[in-house]
Amino acid sequence: MIHATAVPRSLRVTAAAASVAGLALLAGCAGQADAEQPGSGAAPSSDATPTTGSTGSAGSDGGATGGTYTDGTYTAEGTYQTPEGPETITVQLTIASDAVTAVEVTGEPTRRESKQYQSQFIGGISDAVVGKSLDDVKVDRVAGSSLTSGGFNAAVEEIRTDAAA
Repeated sequence: MIHATAVPRSLRVTAAAASVAGLALLAGCAGQADAEQPGSGAAPSSDATPTTGSTGSAGSDGGATGGTYTDGTYTAEGTYQTPEGPETITVQLTIASDAVTAVEVTGEPTRRESKQYQSQFIGGISDAVVGKSLDDVKVDRVAGSSLTSGGFNAAVEEIRTDAAA
């Protein structure tokens, strides 16, 4: 026979809040450590590389069209934490007149559940960001996937930095 002892709700809520705060603290530390030690061999949480279609470099076809960001296609990696461990996605955004005109997200999930959520995220991200100003691109949950959003948002931050005119 299985016996279960009920844990008071207030204790469960406190424990959950402490766990979330701890994870947020650890996630913040990981990003700072990567940024502070560029030659340490640790993979950074995002790595953006600007490119354009036929010109070979961002901005060489006239640069920004009067806005804050240089038109072009930019690629960055974003890492996010799942309960099973870290995952990484690659984000490619095409920017024209400070707006996102195209998005492509690829991933190589290492866990079955991550594969499912990344697939859902990839299927719904275009509707969430294409046509928006790059400054307004930030997602919380896309097609039922919330953790993948953390990696996406990290990559977008790096792209914003690289695309700044």
